Amino acid sequence: MQLKRVVVTGLGAVTPLGNSVNDYWTNLINGVSGAAPITRFDASKFKTRFACEVKGFNPEEFFDKKEARKLDTYSWYGIAASVQAVADSGIDKEGIDKNEIGVIWGSGIGGLDTFQAETFAFAKGDGTPRFNPFFIPKMIADICSGHISIRFGFRGPNFTTVSACASSTNALIDAFNYIRMGKAIAIITGGSEAAINESGVGGFNAVQAMSTRNEDPKTGSRPYDKDRDGFVLGEGGAAIVLEELEHALKRGAKIYGEIVGGGMSADAHHITAPHPEGLGAKLVMQRALSDAGMKAEEVSYINTHGTSTPLGDVAELKAIKEVFGEHAYKLNISSTKSMTGHLLGAAGAIEAVATILAVKNNIVPPTINVINLDPEIDPNLNLTPNKMQEREVNVAISNTFGFGGHNAAFVVKKYK
Repeated sequence: MQLKRVVVTGLGAVTPLGNSVNDYWTNLINGVSGAAPITRFDASKFKTRFACEVKGFNPEEFFDKKEARKLDTYSWYGIAASVQAVADSGIDKEGIDKNEIGVIWGSGIGGLDTFQAETFAFAKGDGTPRFNPFFIPKMIADICSGHISIRFGFRGPNFTTVSACASSTNALIDAFNYIRMGKAIAIITGGSEAAINESGVGGFNAVQAMSTRNEDPKTGSRPYDKDRDGFVLGEGGAAIVLEELEHALKRGAKIYGEIVGGGMSADAHHITAPHPEGLGAKLVMQRALSDAGMKAEEVSYINTHGTSTPLGDVAELKAIKEVFGEHAYKLNISSTKSMTGHLLGAAGAIEAVATILAVKNNIVPPTINVINLDPEIDPNLNLTPNKMQEREVNVAISNTFGFGGHNAAFVVKKYK
């Protein structure tokens, strides 16, 4: 089979750094932290009392009040990002066959706000089961992709991938594969998550995964720093329109870049900890490069998983050094989670937008809060510390790894 080429023709974002792609990118390259004390609930009794919340989002810009009440927060973010991306791409215009446009989404948890609200209400009651009829349709992790397809009438492939923090990168890879195999002309892909509530914060505190730097939230996410103590929880969503190249050219679409490969692997090691030698991370980058038909020396930038956890950051950098050898010292490496926090299943989506824009704009966003480098980390690696760097970025990789040992990575290059 002659595989088709796949390009990016639309972007949308709702993030802790802004509710549009422009605001997100501007704050990202300027090294702005999205972390602040939690406002969603009273977190005073929790070990972690800060997060990277979406700020100033008004659902009524995208839904009427009645419709908004039928949607979980994670669907608000996903649909809003998709509305932006579809408008940006122009894929919804007259004469385009909507039967050939799909939606492949990613979410690690789905409607946690809804699940919590309904169970809290039941627990406070007299035991009589009084549940909202929209409880299940709001909560399930696949429903956002359904709502996006309904909104636009897209009747192509439609499903949601769930692989913890690798979910939306897996979704992007699936979308890429469906298009290059000729099963769709375009797919809206991405992911969304909204887990900043008592259950989300309490649950991650229980596994000691999150930072407790409550006295200085903006420095809580500090990948590669010796004083890092866990990730900072984030929320939001991002959408990417992937399109078959010839179809995009025929309709005169603008092109941000070309997706050329994707890789997947498993650590097969532990439910929450990474393989200490980065074995799964190594495999996933090798497979992504192999799928792209590219050499390691062609890569300019890696947007790392870089969660700011003691084990994960070191293991990923070990894997990069093994895959790239001496070229590792010519790469720019950065973790944008230092600014956005960790969006769980939506992390891959917002980081895909950042990676695509790095290639388009020849700007590498920084890793902020690198104050005292971990002595276990090679000081000769360019972690893009604290300030963005301008350079020619022809090829970039984005890594995402999830609980359960799920690993996914994709390769994007300049469109020529």
